[in-house]
Amino acid sequence: MVNKKNNINNLSIIVPILKEAQNIERLVNDISENLELDEYEILFIDDDSNDGSEELLKKINQTNKKIKYFIRKNEKKDLSKSCILGFEKSLYKNILVMDGDLQHDPKDINKLINVYRDEGADIVVGSRNLFKKKNEALSFIRLTASQILIFLTSLLLGKKTEDPMSGFFIFKKDVYSQNKNKMYAKGYKILFDLIYSSDDKINVLDVDINFRRRFVGSSKMSLKIIYLLILMIIQKLFK
Repeated sequence: MVNKKNNINNLSIIVPILKEAQNIERLVNDISENLELDEYEILFIDDDSNDGSEELLKKINQTNKKIKYFIRKNEKKDLSKSCILGFEKSLYKNILVMDGDLQHDPKDINKLINVYRDEGADIVVGSRNLFKKKNEALSFIRLTASQILIFLTSLLLGKKTEDPMSGFFIFKKDVYSQNKNKMYAKGYKILFDLIYSSDDKINVLDVDINFRRRFVGSSKMSLKIIYLLILMIIQKLFK
């Protein structure tokens, strides 16, 4: 049986950020240099960083209209809500989400695109492969917490991906549009929410990525994020 391929001529790249001013220009340059698509947009969704990100994005936008930005002012910090705003503002039917801290290597975008296109997947996840290889980009505490949460997710909700906690993935915008009313729509694990709000027929594939150490800045991981994720697992379990 021949897989139905995804026609991907364009791409909306959603980058939720909070205090990542030091990383923005490098990320834009790296994406521009490595992406094998001519028609694309990069949407930075800033959670009101107040670190100069807004001024920098405005300056970049003046010379590069592929770069767009939206500031979530006077809102609670929330990565999922930032991503959803990006989904709603995106122009194209193919969407890629990645972090703004440079831990996701822009060179891997083409790897995700190729599998997404050739295998006709609904979602392709950039997997950090946390159980199969040593990962020096995460602290022992973050790695252990991620492994436990992934194990619980697979046990309670069924395994659909090696890394439901990943922040690097490409998907059909229709997956969001058709399931947004069922989503938890808050917290810090939008991929998890998207996958487990969709029906069982959704085609999810994994691609191993190069998950890098942070160049500058600090992790946003906290007990609050873990607490919200556990609440989301419970909500999905009893939906």
